[in-house]
Amino acid sequence: MNSNYYAILMAGGVGSRFWPVSTAECPKQFQDILGSGETLIQTTFARLKKIVPPENIYILTNARYEETVKEQISGIKREQIVLEPVMRDTAPSILLAALKIQEKNKDAVMMVAPSDHWIQGVDSFINDLNFAFEAVDNNEKLITLGIKPTFPNTGYGYIKFEHSEDRRLIPVAQFTEKPTFKKAEKFVEDGNYAWNAGIFIWNASSIIENFKKYLPEMYNLFQKGKEYWNTEEEQAFINDNYHLANKISIDYGIIEKAENVFMIPANFGWNDLGTWGSLQEELPQDDFGNTVINARLLPFGAEGNIVRAAENKIVVLEGLKDYIVLENEQVLLIVPKKNEQGIKEIRQKAIDKFGDKLG
Repeated sequence: MNSNYYAILMAGGVGSRFWPVSTAECPKQFQDILGSGETLIQTTFARLKKIVPPENIYILTNARYEETVKEQISGIKREQIVLEPVMRDTAPSILLAALKIQEKNKDAVMMVAPSDHWIQGVDSFINDLNFAFEAVDNNEKLITLGIKPTFPNTGYGYIKFEHSEDRRLIPVAQFTEKPTFKKAEKFVEDGNYAWNAGIFIWNASSIIENFKKYLPEMYNLFQKGKEYWNTEEEQAFINDNYHLANKISIDYGIIEKAENVFMIPANFGWNDLGTWGSLQEELPQDDFGNTVINARLLPFGAEGNIVRAAENKIVVLEGLKDYIVLENEQVLLIVPKKNEQGIKEIRQKAIDKFGDKLG
């Protein structure tokens, strides 16, 4: 296993579209959303250990989840947990991690990946990552993994790639964030677009140079902490300065502007698990098309529903079709599946009326 390989797991989000199961107190990445016996972050960490030394895997998360990470990732060291005092999207946290890693190992090659995605075909995933690490070693390439689109999904970003004789490492022409349905439909028809999985591979030194070029204020802000990286004073510097960074994603801030961006077409099954509907695609269904998680369902003319209850509760449904039925200790939510994108707004309205503890 190559000691120059590092991985960054992004684990700071709230997962508001999975409310009320996912809350600010315990987001979806720290829950067994799939009913597999492991939380999503545990599954992701175990998968990455097959290619990256476990001591080189870093978790980027909100400060409030420090103890949760320690509880769920056995043996992880405090220095591997990068704590954000406030949410500033992905660019600041990735820069922070890159600076820490480069200070520790000037030859570091790092990957960035969400902690809450579903991967099918782990061997193919590892093969793609090995190829990416080797392709980026000792050069300035920024590599992303692209997923072949199966339908015009408007919730994903799209990568337009150029025609190339090399079918495994392909130059990227353009990124498009969450297009309209008509645009997404055309992208799928054109055949030279892929879904953006949000998985990136690059040299630590190379991505830092891109921050210097495209986000110089952010780079200069964090560069002031150079003497503190990987020391006991690091967190104090982060707490005092992190909130000053602009809120911007790595996609908007760097990837969409950078040159020398390449895509590797993924050879594994992938789902970002962004909504309950996407989750249903990966789970078994009963004879009536119902997906049941952590519950026991007795359906009477109930079809196509997603049901998740606490503590193996018995749920009886009659005449309900294509609905999402969810609960935690405080909230019962019942919404049509077609309105699942609105769960985020429903969550906020519930918080506004009944208090922050619900969220």
